[in-house]
Amino acid sequence: MTTNRGLLTAVAVPLLLLGACARPGVAGEAGAPGSAAPVTESATTDPTIALRVEYRGGFVPAETIPSRIPLFSIYADGRAISEGPVTLIYPGPALPNLQEITLSEAQIRDLTAGAVAAGVTSGVDFGTPGVADIPSTRITVVTAGGEQVVEVMALNEARPDDASLTAQQQAARKKLSDFVASLHALFAEATSPAAKPYPAQRLAVLATPYQDAGDGLAGAPVKWPAADLPGGFLNEELRINCLTVEGAAKDEVLALAAKANERTPWESAGKKWQIKFRPLLPDEKECADLRRQA
Repeated sequence: MTTNRGLLTAVAVPLLLLGACARPGVAGEAGAPGSAAPVTESATTDPTIALRVEYRGGFVPAETIPSRIPLFSIYADGRAISEGPVTLIYPGPALPNLQEITLSEAQIRDLTAGAVAAGVTSGVDFGTPGVADIPSTRITVVTAGGEQVVEVMALNEARPDDASLTAQQQAARKKLSDFVASLHALFAEATSPAAKPYPAQRLAVLATPYQDAGDGLAGAPVKWPAADLPGGFLNEELRINCLTVEGAAKDEVLALAAKANERTPWESAGKKWQIKFRPLLPDEKECADLRRQA
């Protein structure tokens, strides 16, 4: 059985959440001593966001938030990235199943116009439903008129008879929800060209001290092949560390992670670490970019 990990984020995070060439063999936080040389985008690509849909907040473990992947990231050059289906097993795979499709200029224009028509514009009242602990859906669209952002609490979870919402607010939420559903359909039905694995140029590695659950499901420890874990603090209060790997080091990490699961212990510098892997998207360059999701 398979499902979409992005869709599961809002309803089953506690169960399913845990994701030009550089100099090879070097890893670390961008800009730090010993870090890999910056990777530059091809002259034919444009990592400017045209449309993004992502979850914010919700009753989820705080340490999982930096690794959360946007539901949809659509770029001005036609690249569109989302998380594909994953097998319903526990522990789940170590790596997220990021998929990429290519959209035409006309499709990008239609989608950005469709987002505005669906209510992604200032002044639209979506109300606040009488539910708690559900993530908000944040949608950003960039048009010729500039950037528009809306954030809607419990977009799909509010009841039709919720007394906290007016009929107009319910209608606005329905229109926006239908638009997001059309994005899911766009990815699910992509055949020309078909979806392909997203080839991340950089991989963020979020490490926390390993805690053995004692159930025997984690598997054998794996020796970490890149720069020593855990990297610098991304969130010192939560003890979340982060470093980035790229080039040959990234490829070696990915090869090992493909055989691991989300509970696998990784050994580095005489200690064991729990890792969440977060492929960086085209507009993300370093660990610090993940802080926007907090």
